[in-house]
Amino acid sequence: MNSIANVTFYSGVGSVTGANFLFETATGTRVLIDCGLVQGERVAMQENHQPFAYEPASISHLIITHAHLDHVGRIPKLVKEGFTGVIYSTPETRQLAELVLTDAVSILGMEARQNNLEPLYDIEDVNAVFGLWKTIPYHQNFTIEDITVFFKDAGHILGSAMIELTINNKKILFTGDLGNSPAPLLRASEEVGDVDYMVMESVYGDRNHDARETRSAALERIVKESIERGGTLIIPAFSLDRTQVLLYELNNMVEQKKIPSIPVYVDSPMAIKATDIYRASTDLFNDTIQAQIRGGDDIFHFPRLQYTVSQNESRDIDHMKGAKIILAGSGMSVGGRVLAHEEKYLPDPRNTLLLVGYQSTGSLGRRLADGAKKVSVHGREIEVNARVEVLYGYSAHRDQDHLIEFVTTGTSRLKKIFVVMGEPGASMHLAQKINDELGVKALMPERNKPYELR
Repeated sequence: MNSIANVTFYSGVGSVTGANFLFETATGTRVLIDCGLVQGERVAMQENHQPFAYEPASISHLIITHAHLDHVGRIPKLVKEGFTGVIYSTPETRQLAELVLTDAVSILGMEARQNNLEPLYDIEDVNAVFGLWKTIPYHQNFTIEDITVFFKDAGHILGSAMIELTINNKKILFTGDLGNSPAPLLRASEEVGDVDYMVMESVYGDRNHDARETRSAALERIVKESIERGGTLIIPAFSLDRTQVLLYELNNMVEQKKIPSIPVYVDSPMAIKATDIYRASTDLFNDTIQAQIRGGDDIFHFPRLQYTVSQNESRDIDHMKGAKIILAGSGMSVGGRVLAHEEKYLPDPRNTLLLVGYQSTGSLGRRLADGAKKVSVHGREIEVNARVEVLYGYSAHRDQDHLIEFVTTGTSRLKKIFVVMGEPGASMHLAQKINDELGVKALMPERNKPYELR
């Protein structure tokens, strides 16, 4: 059989971040799938500043699965270093990516200055990106040279897509990140279908989440216990999807009188803007949520909820005595306003820190999740006397059992799966489980090694 294409994994292998895969056809078409930042790891900054392992000008197209920084965060660097092709995504991904990349400029600039490095890119580089960007909705074929492209709903965050590429009647599916379906807000991930090859994520390839009912009950318990102690509940929350899901859950608890009405602050300008994009995109929500909205419920608003935009408003939160809840970014405590809140509230045993998502190796969130009693915040050593709770059931990623279930929605055409976007143990565990239980060849690919598709 003849080779139809090669796929090379330049980053996003052996790590949950930094998605960057090259799909190159036998006729020479070179398409990148995602171009994300490496995050959390000790060597992340150095790796992000390294030149790309390919010539950016040689890439004709870039296709984006979704707007998280570990999938879009190096696009301005790619453009800065010579890429002039076309960028494709769903419309919602483009909207959210503009928020994410604009926000990243100041954070990356600050990190670079602290380490005597040049900033990875500036706002002019970000602006240049969107002059190259085109949007395509779900379920509409389009062509790139000899490749047909089709976006399926991944159910991960708003606008997240699985990218199906067809060439010579063979199909390869890049899953991006897969939603933890059934998700509170979004529709379920679509099925694999009749593809021949798949590149799939494995963040939770070696473990399972709590059931949705269990996690909601746990959130309710944690909120009530925090209120009883008169403490502050800090939730480091990703601006895209996690914040909106938590607002929806808190909205239901307040309206159903499961918890008392207390001040709740969304202390993240990006999360506030992202929530506005979610409000305008309810056609992508699942049927249950659409019915709730039609019934008159504003799912992102309830009594005593405040959106704090300015730094002054953020600082004013500290003047509010008594029980309160603060949702602030970043989700892994690697930057953003949550650090100031952690610095202030972690030493007090009345307070609670609630971690509701994956905490990557090397991040402050990971150290807190692992039980650190002292941490460095803004260069100061802080004692951790507050309660630290972990609820990974709120992850927007599928767990092991549901990743396996997802693979079973493919047909007998599926001949090989490349397991990526996970720590090595998680990726290898999932690959072995797919091999053993489903009889489909699965492997964790090596970085920078081309894999031939036939």
